[in-house]
Amino acid sequence: MLESSATSLTGRPDDPARTAADCAPGVLASAATGIVGYIERFRGDVDRIFGNAHILPDMAGSPTLKLRLSAFCRLFEESAQQTGNENFGLWFGNQFQPRDLGMWGYAAVSAPTLGAALECLVGLFHYHQESSMMRLGTDDDGLVRLEYQIVDPSIIERRQDAELSLGMFLNVLRECCGSQWSPDEVHFEHPKPEFASEHEAAFGAPVYFSQRTNALLFRPDDLARPMPSRDLRLLAVMQTCLEQLGSRPSDDHLLLDRIRTAVRMRLPEGCPSLGQIADELRAPVSVIHQDLSAAGLTYKEMVEEVRRDLALSYTRQLHLPFSEIAMLLGYSELSAFSRAFRRWTGTAPRDYRAAAFDA
Repeated sequence: MLESSATSLTGRPDDPARTAADCAPGVLASAATGIVGYIERFRGDVDRIFGNAHILPDMAGSPTLKLRLSAFCRLFEESAQQTGNENFGLWFGNQFQPRDLGMWGYAAVSAPTLGAALECLVGLFHYHQESSMMRLGTDDDGLVRLEYQIVDPSIIERRQDAELSLGMFLNVLRECCGSQWSPDEVHFEHPKPEFASEHEAAFGAPVYFSQRTNALLFRPDDLARPMPSRDLRLLAVMQTCLEQLGSRPSDDHLLLDRIRTAVRMRLPEGCPSLGQIADELRAPVSVIHQDLSAAGLTYKEMVEEVRRDLALSYTRQLHLPFSEIAMLLGYSELSAFSRAFRRWTGTAPRDYRAAAFDA
């Protein structure tokens, strides 16, 4: 039953009627249900926040419209910044009810058991959100892992999305197990934020950061619990409606995106070799070389790009010490990170951070 997965990228690039914006990965706007009121609750400027994200406020919450995934992530990053609430996504997801997800959420709560509900979420995920991974599996300790991750390497700032998404999934589980239910562990791929104690309060469980994926871990006995609102006819209707919104994306994933994602996941363990990435992706080294060459890149240059993008993002986070940033980027010494940063930007990390906040 476990080991279910769903991964999707953009729509059909061979369709001449689709523009570059159309081909950008999307997410159903129902994932933003209630955000306008939530921003106002924290005295945020709705028009400014939505304007900076290039989204119209009346699009948020629509069950059939799609937002660009990059714009959706930007919307929540802007909300956190403009409201001064660094845990905006965490608490937005914590209060988000499954049915607010629209057809995808109704399909899940209509399943007969919790296990079936989670398999439904995973199986229908590609209709809800593209360029992302959702997987249901088992870890080495026998705990169930419900994993989530954006795999589009161009979306660097995605902490708020990760925290709100796991909060949404938590409430699907609590729909079945009760409002006081908590997972055994919670994992996030991003570094530990400044106000991390709120995360354990939100999930009622130990929270670990700088992990390979975002995940909820819990005991397998919970999977057999019956869903209180099970309705197989409604489930079938929601599945059909989601299918009518768009056909299943191709399974021919872009290898370069997968390489970048694998590199990003492994960096905290040290800079991964090409052989390690090839083994993880089950792709021959020769094929990876061919794809990199076609893109005008070497493997070393791709790793440099991933490190540089993450370094610029992490350096703008004042609470992160440079020694920790170096570790997260796979450098064994702070001096090696500092030299690389100066090569990328022409300035030292400390000077870059100071300039970013003086601007």
